[in-house]
Amino acid sequence: MSDHYYTRKPETQHNRQIHEMELRGTRYRFVTDAGVFSKSGIDYGSRVLIDALELPKAARILDVGCGYGPLGIVSAKLVPQGKVTMIDINERAVELARENAALNGVHNVEIIQSDLFEAVQGRKFDVIITNPPIRAGKAVVHQIFEEGAAMLGPGGAMWVVIQKKQGAPSAEAKLESLFERVVEVKKDKGYRIFRAEK
Repeated sequence: MSDHYYTRKPETQHNRQIHEMELRGTRYRFVTDAGVFSKSGIDYGSRVLIDALELPKAARILDVGCGYGPLGIVSAKLVPQGKVTMIDINERAVELARENAALNGVHNVEIIQSDLFEAVQGRKFDVIITNPPIRAGKAVVHQIFEEGAAMLGPGGAMWVVIQKKQGAPSAEAKLESLFERVVEVKKDKGYRIFRAEK
């Protein structure tokens, strides 16, 4: 695989930037860098997912493929009594996510470098959120759905954002084969938000 964001150790030259934005009524600052997903600011799909999220008060949440951290950090702010675990294969993304959690005063998070679910085996979560790494290929995306489903407790839910042209129909079919109920929560500019419930 070429050196893009779905890689353990990006070799790309650093190009750090700071982006400020309002999400769910709160101002955030995020440091980004070359070699991570959506380095020029939060991608539209993640914004749509953030706007759609409904999270139980004290949820144990897993953010799969956290990048530099927007989904997990906003989720942690939304559920201060909850706990968010953020995982990503990309070492640079994990370092940025830690920096961004501190920058935004978020403490109810743990951020771990992990190839998919490798570092969180044996744990259970109430909610899994993911903007899956489409560039890694359909097999990886479907593996996230399969292994994620097994890590959710009864009544748990997986929230997924995916673009129609990047495989939303096959993603929906895969989720339907793994979960009791799959709801399309939102559609926006070709992005679809699914909530798959155990």
